[in-house]
Amino acid sequence: MSKNNSLPPLDYLLAFEATVESGSFSGASKALNISETAISRKVKLLEHHYKLNLFIRGHRSIQISPHGQQLFDEISPVLGQLRSISENRFKDAKAEAITLAATNSVAGLWLMPRLPLFNADNQELRIKLVSSDSDEECLAEDIHLSILRGDGHWPGYSAQLLFGETIFPVCSPDYLEKHPEIADLSAMAQHSLIGVASTHTEWMTWHTWLSRNELYVPKLDQTVLFNTYPLSIDAAVNGLGIALGWGHLLDHLVDQGKLVRPLGDISVRTEYGYYLIKPEKSSSFSQRDVVEQWLLELSASRRRYEPLDLSD
Repeated sequence: MSKNNSLPPLDYLLAFEATVESGSFSGASKALNISETAISRKVKLLEHHYKLNLFIRGHRSIQISPHGQQLFDEISPVLGQLRSISENRFKDAKAEAITLAATNSVAGLWLMPRLPLFNADNQELRIKLVSSDSDEECLAEDIHLSILRGDGHWPGYSAQLLFGETIFPVCSPDYLEKHPEIADLSAMAQHSLIGVASTHTEWMTWHTWLSRNELYVPKLDQTVLFNTYPLSIDAAVNGLGIALGWGHLLDHLVDQGKLVRPLGDISVRTEYGYYLIKPEKSSSFSQRDVVEQWLLELSASRRRYEPLDLSD
């Protein structure tokens, strides 16, 4: 007999083990969450495999036989070792976290609300989220995937578009109710405009946004500045004033009614977008592929806000 033919199927052994430990087929059925008939059949097949009676069957009860007790004593520690090995492999896979880097705005406003659902569906994976507005930090050697704002070109990296950049004013419903005049673009510059002091020169400011809509204001005295974009959005949600909203980041807050668009569909599109980036020469591996596919599916399920095509 070959070494493979001498081994019974693992599910036979598990059914036998559960029957011995519970003292009945019904108990084993509950422990393994399969039918009592299936348990009885697997035990019978195991007996046929070994050509031994492993249980002494009574009218409404079973009792383990001497052959059954000997087999149980021999396989129980082996099955325990198999479980331990399997658990350790799961722990190792989960310990090897996928490092995902993103700008502060994407990490705080786009990824964080969606991570709990990913974690619930992928308990064997762990994402280590790095949040930084520094491209250098987001493209460090230990980063598996990055989400960055740009034109899609990073030498040495492949880039897939997640969403383009469409920008519009947002404020809280209460702020709009108190200041209904801000529904008129010409009146907006006279109100509390929340800005971001960004080191990215291409980051759109209120001056730029207003000028793109042909409203030229030499000085915005009432602008409130924050050093990160998520803080500016928190301020807008709490009624401090009007912020510039990046569509893909704030869709959920608009959908939830925490923010409104006082100017309706008036917006500015740019040639920039947010891209999923990975090193061109990196080898594919399953954990990263799962996270990458999840991010692309998230992008496909939302309004894409395609970047403005300036090639014409």
